[in-house]
Amino acid sequence: MMTRFLTSVAALGLTAGVAAADYKLTILHTNDFHSRFEPISKYDSGCREGDNAEGKCFGGSARLVTALADARARSNNSILVDGGDQFQGSLYYTYYKGKVAAEMMNKLGYDGMTVGNHEFDDGPEVLRGFMDSVQFPVLMSNADVSGEPALADVLKKSTVIERGGEKIGLIGLTPEDTPDLASPGKNITFTNPVDAVQGEVDRLTAEGVNKIIVLSHSGYAVDQRVAAGTTGVDVIVGGHSNTYLSNTSDKAAGPYPTTVNDVAIVQAYAYGKFLGELNVTFDDAGNVIEAVGEPLIMDGTVTEDEGTVARIAELAKPLDEIRNKVVAESAEAVDGDRNNCRVQECQMGNLVADAMLDRVKDQGVSIAIANSGGIRASLEPGEVTMGEVLTVLPFQNTLSTFEITGEEVIAALENGVSQVEEIKGRFPQVAGLKFTWDPTVAPNEGRIQDVMVGEGDSFAPIDPAKTYVVVTNNYVRNGGDGYKVFAGDDKNAYDFGPDLADVMAEYLVENSPYKPYTDGRISQK
Repeated sequence: MMTRFLTSVAALGLTAGVAAADYKLTILHTNDFHSRFEPISKYDSGCREGDNAEGKCFGGSARLVTALADARARSNNSILVDGGDQFQGSLYYTYYKGKVAAEMMNKLGYDGMTVGNHEFDDGPEVLRGFMDSVQFPVLMSNADVSGEPALADVLKKSTVIERGGEKIGLIGLTPEDTPDLASPGKNITFTNPVDAVQGEVDRLTAEGVNKIIVLSHSGYAVDQRVAAGTTGVDVIVGGHSNTYLSNTSDKAAGPYPTTVNDVAIVQAYAYGKFLGELNVTFDDAGNVIEAVGEPLIMDGTVTEDEGTVARIAELAKPLDEIRNKVVAESAEAVDGDRNNCRVQECQMGNLVADAMLDRVKDQGVSIAIANSGGIRASLEPGEVTMGEVLTVLPFQNTLSTFEITGEEVIAALENGVSQVEEIKGRFPQVAGLKFTWDPTVAPNEGRIQDVMVGEGDSFAPIDPAKTYVVVTNNYVRNGGDGYKVFAGDDKNAYDFGPDLADVMAEYLVENSPYKPYTDGRISQK
């Protein structure tokens, strides 16, 4: 009898121990929000008047308020984190910089975020102002900021938060090529993501933290590399590549979560269209024994919080005169989807490049090269407002003209197709130019096979020794997106032309109703 009692107690103790050891955490997450405080259309642009009321639109901060309240009610233990790039993408950022992002993120109750490359678009000072305004840690592990006065001793590599009596380590990760993508300045040195993450994992582990989440604005491919190359990471909440992961949609790039080396990797597309919800169960040693979930679509079935709608409407008042102005008409939707424009010729790429070249062709310019990363949305058919144009081209870039040789043009195109596999924004959209490239060739080793330059009504092979006058935007001209061959003071450059959004708007006016097209100017061998 005594033996049976002891056995029962032991069994009860074991059961109770297992129950106590299992730690459940709901990780709610967003990424690449890009100032989409208002609802968006299916084209990721602004939601037109009336469409939102009819349930045709997605996202917006007011829907997130409701969705987060519901998600938190489903879990007694949750955190909310962001994978970077809250900045840039609408007039709200152009006008307010990071102030509205800070206000809305505080309202939503974030527990942490990583620095995205666009958080550096206006330099370290604007990022610091945002950090001073938010009520949660902003993190970046793979950079040395000790030489940058605005961020030194303020921007941390990682942090520890407590939830449900357990410590959770959060590590930030930013693109290693951020100097090519934004304006962090010369005082910050970016480093290898795998080494940086492992260094912080080791430090946190030594402090007794055994549940570690990386907030990574580095892209789906890099996240998989980090997962494979490190030990001790449990979850990676991603961003940067705007990747949609799902277990139910045939449009997903992979499962949610994607598991590599026992690390659960998640990402939730972009622009607030989804709220990621990952339910993780840890054992007593901090190992993930289950990770399940699905991004929740923020569609018309999600009720908007009325107070948030009113606040955003108040913030919108200074913007409305600009963005509600109808500038032209489009006969059809103009495709600016990043998954098209970053790997091939696309309709929006042709529109932007054509508009650039048309504006300066009387100055002897014969070639236009636009980075696809500068194209941020599509256009709906019908009336086109200036607000929609600014959603497509939000960066306030100016036209830049300069002189380079044909050999340098080829080198620039080689750079442009060098990271297609990672769907990077350097892919070139062109006008006055045709080229063929071979994806089977290694990057930067001769992918560009054939280049033709417009001469009158025909095209002729590019002359490597000839000097051509080229137009791009000032960001690319100064070496952005890897176009270092364009940079320098030896190119007779003028970087202070009209705003690219104004150039596109005027081109649409001249060609209204605009008929989108592709014509084979970019082809694969």
